[in-house]
Amino acid sequence: MTNPHFTLDGHSLSAAQVSSLARGQAQLLLDAKARERVRGARQIAERVTARRRVYGYTTGVGANRTATVPDEAVDAFGMRLLRSHSGGIGPVVPDEQTRAMLTVRLNQLLRGGTAIDVAVVDRIAEALTRGHLPTVHALGAIGTGDLSALGELGLTLAGELPWRGGSGPASAPLKLTRWDALPLMSSGALTIGQSALAATDLGHLLDRVPLVAAMTLTALRGSTEPYATYVHDLRPHAGAQLLAARMRELLAAADWDSPLVQDPFGLRCLPQVHGAALDAWSALDQVLSVEINAAVENPLLNADAEDYHHHGGFHLARLGLALDQFRLGLLGTAELSTTRLGILLEPAFTGLPPFLAESEDGSSGLMITEYAAQSALAELRGAAQPVTLGHAVISRGVEEHASFASTGARRLLESVEHFGLVLACELVAAVRALGMRGLVPAGEGELRSFYEGAAERLNSSVADRNLTTDIHEAAALLAAS
Repeated sequence: MTNPHFTLDGHSLSAAQVSSLARGQAQLLLDAKARERVRGARQIAERVTARRRVYGYTTGVGANRTATVPDEAVDAFGMRLLRSHSGGIGPVVPDEQTRAMLTVRLNQLLRGGTAIDVAVVDRIAEALTRGHLPTVHALGAIGTGDLSALGELGLTLAGELPWRGGSGPASAPLKLTRWDALPLMSSGALTIGQSALAATDLGHLLDRVPLVAAMTLTALRGSTEPYATYVHDLRPHAGAQLLAARMRELLAAADWDSPLVQDPFGLRCLPQVHGAALDAWSALDQVLSVEINAAVENPLLNADAEDYHHHGGFHLARLGLALDQFRLGLLGTAELSTTRLGILLEPAFTGLPPFLAESEDGSSGLMITEYAAQSALAELRGAAQPVTLGHAVISRGVEEHASFASTGARRLLESVEHFGLVLACELVAAVRALGMRGLVPAGEGELRSFYEGAAERLNSSVADRNLTTDIHEAAALLAAS
């Protein structure tokens, strides 16, 4: 099957599409009108800078904003900026994250807020198509622009750093000038791309939560009352309503009477807790939709007015807050998964041997899954620490605030695996509990199909044994599309 094509126009790219392009699941096209808009901006920019001082073109940057760049130094100023700003440190950014950065930056440039050479746009598109990547280091941003990462991209475009990977040799180096350097770096494209990748993966896992929870509820013969339409119509939070409707759909064929008046929080409060995570994911997706399609260059060219606007649109405060909110929401959902795991291992709820063991002879069964799940949960708890609590004053005091969204994006990327492992531990236990009780989800719908697929892939033995493979297999099943 041929991969789909997405047209980059600076207006309509989504986080999910960024992820598909970054992972080679789709191909890109450039919108001809957007490309022509970039091409036509240079003469306008030249007229503006001929009549007024413009940051980064006729002046230095940061604390050097009051310094005038002499006419004789203008031609070399762009490369000096790229060299001085490209000092990233730490590990090299993984390939798919680098591709996500290139995709986001390319789309933003097509929005038309800069007079960058159209050859830069074409070369980034070519690199994505042919698989050539710059070497980008992870550390060097504080949520006010990924200067070092994009500086490394600039030096690679100029031929001072090598491309890596890809099919065939890279094209000849570009001659970059002051019109290209600051505009190229004036973005949080790496942070945005990383956030898009993590949000895409976690959005998929969040959609798996109701399936796993519904299997647990089926194994326990729990109550479906917490998901009733009436309950959520009277407290209509969007995420809670969405989760409740999904659970009603999955459990539509439920044919049992619950033995308890009401269940523990892991089942009873699922709409409230997981619903909050769904709302946080939706809020993050909306922020990413804006950022991916934003013209953020400082200064920002207004071609219609033939002027530049100096501004702070590169600051990722809104994204930093959305990332913090989502990681905290994700933690709540994971905590409920560990509580349901504990319920499944408790004979008072299942009528089975402790830890879903083979027999009540001291066998440990799935006991270790609680340790494993709590260990992964601890990683999620650490990652949920709000990065927006951070503060920085840099560049001789003229840049006196930072969002640290770049750190928040890395923490969210780390959370993908840990969240999947927490959920996998519950899935292993739910499948075993259903098997030991001789139960299957009622009806022939999605829940029954998901259970049968999981039961087929997971080891059915209840004997004491190493469980690493089981949990990793369950995690792979949850991550699969």
